[in-house]
Amino acid sequence: MADSKQRIYEVIEVSKEGDASSRAYDILMNTTIFVGMIPLTLKADNLYTQFIEILTGIILIIDYCSRVYTADYKMGYKSAKAYIAYIFTPLAIFDFLSILPLLYFVFPISSAIKLLKLFRIFRVLKLIRYSKTMIVIANVIRKVKNQLLAVLILIIIYIVVSAMLIFQLEPDLFTNFFDALYWATISITTIGYGDISPCTQVGRMITMISALVGVAVIALPSGIITAAYMNEINKKKSKYEL
Repeated sequence: MADSKQRIYEVIEVSKEGDASSRAYDILMNTTIFVGMIPLTLKADNLYTQFIEILTGIILIIDYCSRVYTADYKMGYKSAKAYIAYIFTPLAIFDFLSILPLLYFVFPISSAIKLLKLFRIFRVLKLIRYSKTMIVIANVIRKVKNQLLAVLILIIIYIVVSAMLIFQLEPDLFTNFFDALYWATISITTIGYGDISPCTQVGRMITMISALVGVAVIALPSGIITAAYMNEINKKKSKYEL
């Protein structure tokens, strides 16, 4: 029993050299993911999209159940906690969310359930498991998550403060605080759609400052991730050379 369970784990994990069954499973899952995205490119559901959804949904359910079943091998320890811990890992969450659209075709009676069709987009994230580069990037982001969180907090604080200032300085232009938040967000990201433009001199000065600060602040996450990624690549090169 244990041997068959371990073999299931070896097959559903990313294939190793010489394992034809695991390689075939990888191809099946990648094909399923891409085919499962086809309905997102169409405006309305029809008989073909329903068939695609049901077929891909069944395959994804089997994949998810198999991964939960072999979670003790994945987590590296054999206990009930291994299964619980695995269910709440990012990839397992993506796996679960990717099968929810199937509920729409089983119970197409509620508008709330209809929103589950949008969860098809999570199927793209399942591809992370089969891409070595994406795995490296995911590991890099995990290592610098504290720095990224600090930058995110800084950005949020700046957006809120900018929104408060412009909301008080341009009361005729901004009828509610959400509009001010919208303006502050597109200003700091230097998008500037132009649908909301301050009229006063002070308001325009704040807009210019916000755009300049945005160039620096928005570049921070890219710099952090790039530095960490290059560091990870250099480590792998050094390990390979040794």
